[in-house]
Amino acid sequence: MSSIPKVLFVCVGNGGKSQMAAALTALHAGDKLEIHSAGTKPGAKLNAMSVEAIAEVGADMSQEQPKGIDTDLLRGVDRTILLGKDAQLELPADAHGTIERWITDEPTDRRIDGMERMRLIRDDIDARVRALLAELGL
Repeated sequence: MSSIPKVLFVCVGNGGKSQMAAALTALHAGDKLEIHSAGTKPGAKLNAMSVEAIAEVGADMSQEQPKGIDTDLLRGVDRTILLGKDAQLELPADAHGTIERWITDEPTDRRIDGMERMRLIRDDIDARVRALLAELGL
């Protein structure tokens, strides 16, 4: 059994925020974490602006595909992190990890859109990822 911590990032569509969080975590933590992402209602494709914004900081999510929640994975991860306010998920009763929610920046509320919006979201998620890694001692 691996002693590497396992984290699952979840948003609704798994095409933007949760994929960004996974890519940024991989960029900063490498193989020190087992990283997963999923969506409560996965979409058909990645958000192209999310892919571009992540690439600007040297991370890569371009080869990923949106995927749904794997209940067995949900039971086995150490941390499940919901990104944004829309994704709704409860851990199974026999899950061993914890669940938390990151209410991420939503620049649209300030009438900011396009790539400027995506960079602000990316930077907010990046700061949260770095704080998580510091908390985990990585």
